[in-house]
This record gives sequence, C-alpha cells and structure tokens, in this order.
Amino acid sequence: MHAPGISKQAEFSTQEAILKQLYEAFNTRKLDSLLAALDPAVDWPNGWEGGRLYGREAVRDYWTRQWAELDPHVTPVAFTTDAEGRITVEVHAVIRDLNAKILADHTVLHRYTFEAGLIRRMEICQP
Repeated sequence: MHAPGISKQAEFSTQEAILKQLYEAFNTRKLDSLLAALDPAVDWPNGWEGGRLYGREAVRDYWTRQWAELDPHVTPVAFTTDAEGRITVEVHAVIRDLNAKILADHTVLHRYTFEAGLIRRMEICQP
C-alpha cells in the first residue's frame, strides 16, 4: 500500500533499503534486527518445512530451528515492484549443512508486501 505524501519511487527506494538490510541481518543471524522489520502479525512462508507462519514469534522459532540445522545464505540480485506495490526480489540462495556441504544453490523470487513501513507478508515464488 502506498503511503500518503510519499512518491512511489521514494517508497520503493526505502523498502528496497529495508530489504537489503534484512538480507544482511539474515546472513549474519541478527534475529532481533530481522524481526523488527516484520509486522507483529506477519504472514511468512515456511520454505523449509512447508506451510505458513503467522506472527513474529512463529518466525523467530522457525529461524532458530532452521539455523540449528542449516546454514542458509541469501543474496539479493534484483528488485522490482508490481502494480499492487509489492516488491519482488530475485535472490541467489546457497544452503549448506552445518559441515559446509552445499545442499542447494539456486535462484528464487521473494515477494514482499509492506504495510505501515513493515513487512506484512512474504511469498516464495519460482523464477
């Protein structure tokens, strides 16, 4: 949703900056910084186990479990916005086990919906 008084381009630039910080925080495991960017009632995909997660605490638990078993790193490659104001990020994802063995190395799309400056919903899409 477009914020009143802010140009769409400025809003996109702000959201892109937030997402870049989010990916950096994810890769460095700064969980509190990650969660601060999420709406308290965030709707988030469980890309590892399947299904969806609702709320910051569910996302906290998910990432904590995931990082105890996997070492995922995601690098944003490109950002686009659609007519609804959602931002899609092309991401290079490398997933390793805890012994550094590569389990997956692929490109994926992450689509974000912002509300009041926070991430309200994230979807994983195929490129």
